[in-house]
Amino acid sequence: DSGDRSENLVEIWDVKTKSVVCTLKGHAGEVYSVAFSPDGTRVVSGADELVKLWNAETGAELLTLSGHSNRVMSISFSPDGKRVVSGSADGQVKIWDVETVTEVWQAFSLPGHVTQVRSISFSNDGRWIVSGSTDTTVKIWNAATGAEV
Repeated sequence: DSGDRSENLVEIWDVKTKSVVCTLKGHAGEVYSVAFSPDGTRVVSGADELVKLWNAETGAELLTLSGHSNRVMSISFSPDGKRVVSGSADGQVKIWDVETVTEVWQAFSLPGHVTQVRSISFSNDGRWIVSGSTDTTVKIWNAATGAEV
């Protein structure tokens, strides 16, 4: 039970001590998806129309990625931790380069879904992206080129 907790917060918990390690504050709307980087040092969160990258230990916001026109519903790190893929209620899949905190750019947008993208993930080798939508389709994309398979 979340009681009176705000829906726009992300809490990182220590499962051994059952206590909150840090709270990530910065989204204006409900947070729909969170993921740890493969090395566990960063957290990515999706809410409102934004993707935010955080320091997992301190809770410091590292960067904000904007470009979706509706809620970010799902996010995932690439296996090497250099990229993040986001799926949104705007039907778009976007790939972002997050290797450097100082310069962030949108690699490309993948058209194809006509309604909300609710689920997104990189393959274990980072070569492919799979997305699922409320339009009842599942699509596989080449992560390097953005081509639909």
